[in-house]
Amino acid sequence: MIESFVEIATPDGAMDTFVCYPDRGGPHPAILFYMDAPAIREELRDMARRIASVGYHVTLPNLYYRTAQGLELDLAAMAQEGSAERKRMFELMNGLSIAKIMSDTKAMIAHTRADPHAAKGKMGAVGYCMSGPFVFAAAGHFPDDIGAAASIYGVNLCTDAPDSPHIWADKIKGEMYFACAETDQWAPLPMIEDLKKALTAAGTKAEVEIYPKTHHGFAFPKRAVFDKAAAERHWVRLFALFARNLR
Repeated sequence: MIESFVEIATPDGAMDTFVCYPDRGGPHPAILFYMDAPAIREELRDMARRIASVGYHVTLPNLYYRTAQGLELDLAAMAQEGSAERKRMFELMNGLSIAKIMSDTKAMIAHTRADPHAAKGKMGAVGYCMSGPFVFAAAGHFPDDIGAAASIYGVNLCTDAPDSPHIWADKIKGEMYFACAETDQWAPLPMIEDLKKALTAAGTKAEVEIYPKTHHGFAFPKRAVFDKAAAERHWVRLFALFARNLR
């Protein structure tokens, strides 16, 4: 496995980014990996390595780079209601927007296209939690680049906000996959039903799957809500999605 830490130039600064890909058989199809709210950490880098290990070039950026380069938050402290670390996480998360992340995505795509170790065809994207709407929007904003995108217990996927990602669903040319927890205060089932209707109305090629008896965050090994069987299912779905559309 080849790993590196790079800085991707964006209109707002230098986005510190982890990149990994197999050391043989390249160039490999590119995957853009969007972090969840607790920021970049070894848990996410290990997930990026798992994607790379089956033959992909993976880019995992720190989306908080505008205010916190090299940030690593304390997961244990963030789990405590009212803690300073939890408050900081929400402040950082609320400082992001669809517009900012689409600007970052444009820079990520350009950087990846210039990397000889990344294949020149369609890219994939995956986002967890706060980044579910980012990958959904990215698939609509960059339909000629993103051939497959997955939202894993993504929040705010279909809302009344003027920048709700479902607005761009009819622009998507690739395939979407949505993995949703059965119990999720951040992405409740009524919103998921609205999402299904929006996808159908837009004619988007997509699957929305509810994972029974799971909670928000079920795919992360370091979370108390980790569900091994569900996590493995999400990997199977993710790799099949990428294989269908990127190989």
